[in-house]
Amino acid sequence: MLTGRILMRFGWIALLTVVVVLVAWKGLNMTQVNAQAKAPVPTVDEPKAAASGHETAVFAGGCFWGTQSVFQRVKGVQSTVAGYSGGSAETATYAQVTTETTGHAESVKVVYDPSKLSYGQLLRIFFTVHDPTQLNRQGPDVGTSYRSAIFYTNDEQKKIATAYIAQMEAAHTFSKPIVTQVVPLKGFYDAESYHQDYATKNPDNPYIMVCDRPKIETLKRDFPELFQKYKGE
Repeated sequence: MLTGRILMRFGWIALLTVVVVLVAWKGLNMTQVNAQAKAPVPTVDEPKAAASGHETAVFAGGCFWGTQSVFQRVKGVQSTVAGYSGGSAETATYAQVTTETTGHAESVKVVYDPSKLSYGQLLRIFFTVHDPTQLNRQGPDVGTSYRSAIFYTNDEQKKIATAYIAQMEAAHTFSKPIVTQVVPLKGFYDAESYHQDYATKNPDNPYIMVCDRPKIETLKRDFPELFQKYKGE
């Protein structure tokens, strides 16, 4: 997202500068994804459903390009949508959200089959592929729209999410405190069409190569039983 924002403002010279910065950041600070521990199995989770159906989860873990690219490759996930949560419908546009004044977080709505995948498993993936100790940022992206947040849709999700964070804090899963918000979902607003499946459609984009591909590789490495290729890969 940072690359696109600077490109729109300053042009191709700035893009080349951003690429250099991102590559340097990758080499120095990629511990965010690759070196952090795999999140533990949740001790509190929802029971497996007896029959196929669908449930909805909403997560914010930095740029929604990368978050969507992970969850659309998880077995049991039926669909994903990139969008905005935490603010109002009137200001849920990319141009307004990137001013960091609307209260939105870049989020992904995940529709999944609870007979194949639990909410706790989704949480485990979420906490493995992003850094929940970074406040209002993920890597090179800075601002409240890049905050770590779980937008729960019911009391069961709230219970599982809060118990899981407490479990990880007690076990010192991360070297710093978890700052992930657990808040009710008051609205989810689809992002513009060009944001949907962006990482998959633009695999050679420097931002995607540096910031998002490692998340997919982490999913594939740490959760091989849940990993699936996406749309002809």
